[in-house]
Amino acid sequence: MIDKTESEKRAIKEARQVLAETLTELDLMAPFHDRAAADIDRIIESCVDGFQQSMRRQAFNDDTPS
Repeated sequence: MIDKTESEKRAIKEARQVLAETLTELDLMAPFHDRAAADIDRIIESCVDGFQQSMRRQAFNDDTPS
C-alpha cells in the first residue's frame, strides 16, 4: 500500500489486535511478540494487497496471478 490515507492507516493499526488474537488462537504468537509495529503492518498490508489483487482478477475473470 502506497500513500495510505488516514483511514487506511487507522484500519491497519486496528487490525493488529485482530491479527494478534488469531495468532494467539493458533499458538503462533511467540515469533511475532517482539516484532516492531511496522513489521506487523507490513504483514497486514501484504494480506490486504493480495486479497485486493485476487478480487480484481476475479472481477475481470482473469485467474492468472500477477
